[in-house]
Amino acid sequence: MRKILLHCILLITACSIKAQVLNIAPVPKEIFYAKHNDDFTVCARIPGQDWQDLFEYKVVVDMDKPQEATMVQFDFEGKVEIRVKWNNGIVNDVKIRPTDKGIECRKDGNLIYFTLDKPEKLSLEVNGDKLHNLHIFANEPEKEIPNPEDPNVMYFGAGYHRPKDSPNDAFNIPSNTTVYLAPGAVVNGKFICNKVENVRFVGRGIIYDPQRGFELIFSKNIEIDGITVVNPTHYTVYGGQTSGLKINNLKSFSSRGWSDGIDLMSCSDVSVNDVFLRNSDDCIAIYGHRWDFYGDARNYQITNAILWADVAHPINIGLHGDVSHEGNVIENIHFSNIDILEHDEDDRNYQGCIAFSISDHNLVQDISFTDIRIEKIQEGQLFNMRVLFNEKYSNGPGRGIKNVRFKNIYYNDKEENPSIIEGYSDERNIEDVVFENIVINGKPIKTFEEGNIRLGKYTKKVILK
Repeated sequence: MRKILLHCILLITACSIKAQVLNIAPVPKEIFYAKHNDDFTVCARIPGQDWQDLFEYKVVVDMDKPQEATMVQFDFEGKVEIRVKWNNGIVNDVKIRPTDKGIECRKDGNLIYFTLDKPEKLSLEVNGDKLHNLHIFANEPEKEIPNPEDPNVMYFGAGYHRPKDSPNDAFNIPSNTTVYLAPGAVVNGKFICNKVENVRFVGRGIIYDPQRGFELIFSKNIEIDGITVVNPTHYTVYGGQTSGLKINNLKSFSSRGWSDGIDLMSCSDVSVNDVFLRNSDDCIAIYGHRWDFYGDARNYQITNAILWADVAHPINIGLHGDVSHEGNVIENIHFSNIDILEHDEDDRNYQGCIAFSISDHNLVQDISFTDIRIEKIQEGQLFNMRVLFNEKYSNGPGRGIKNVRFKNIYYNDKEENPSIIEGYSDERNIEDVVFENIVINGKPIKTFEEGNIRLGKYTKKVILK
């Protein structure tokens, strides 16, 4: 009995010891100097082992005045220590965001130390500088490495890749294909899924300087997992009339007009999870009809996202639709556990951390936002809910907004521009909106006035709990 008990204790102890893994990808020689940023020197290690250098990628942010920030990434399991050296002066202050992660650091001169025990996506900011900050993407180890000999696998190994004989710098992906971007793979080109199904993009590779990251149109059952997209000239994910879209662990940077993060038009049955989107234009936009894409948009789950809109909206719903008939329906959209790090937009018509700009005969209904944390509004609004006729982008007013729930919304910063809730007419109104536990600077608001929220015309049953 004693031997059995001892064996059980040893077995339990062995199972409780977490594997220690640290995987750092190689860097293609074609980008080693051109895409390196010297602002930071970053190293990582398993506790007790030697420090290993990370490659500090240059990423461009902020369309108003494009600046060069930094990004590092690696995979780990167990516990990892990070050492960051700031190379441009004295470190007076360090902030690691999202702040709700509770990551504490130690300073030693111009060195910064901290430890992670689970995957994180972080912004490290020295002396309050958010335009030359360090982005740290600490991934979990890959769960799947496809066989490069498999005929249904398009394998991009470590190294630099460009499309061959492609007039639009694109890789066209057929149905039933797994596209693998290995750690250390850097692809200069976009991926197109056009009228295909059952396509997966997986790995830890980077898409650098493409026109778009992913163009997913008229397709079904498309998955993106683990990829980083840096500096596209247009959207990171351009989705049109596609259903069954799954996006997980996507990281994105952009700094140009129209370089939105995830823009989906007439798409349905969508899940977005564990993403970091820093974009100059909307981070996530959900529309009905636009361009060649037709149909409603429904059934979205957006969870565990970090959104940083250097310009425009972190979340934007409903601007584009189909005025050739009664219009599109955008419905059953749910956001939960979202960190909005920044919102900056000087045009009052396009403000709102959470924005409903309902035009083009769209009807938007059955929408929820739960556990949303907003850290900073440089210029903008918390909520912008309007049924309107946007003459710049639309061909008619929206039909209405119905059944929207906001629960556990937290904002900790200076007073922003007033939030707006306003319909277009008695028939094209806003109805049945509930705000529950809206907390501003640590204080639950008890009136709309306390929350700087203005109720305009054509609203019905807008309630604050």
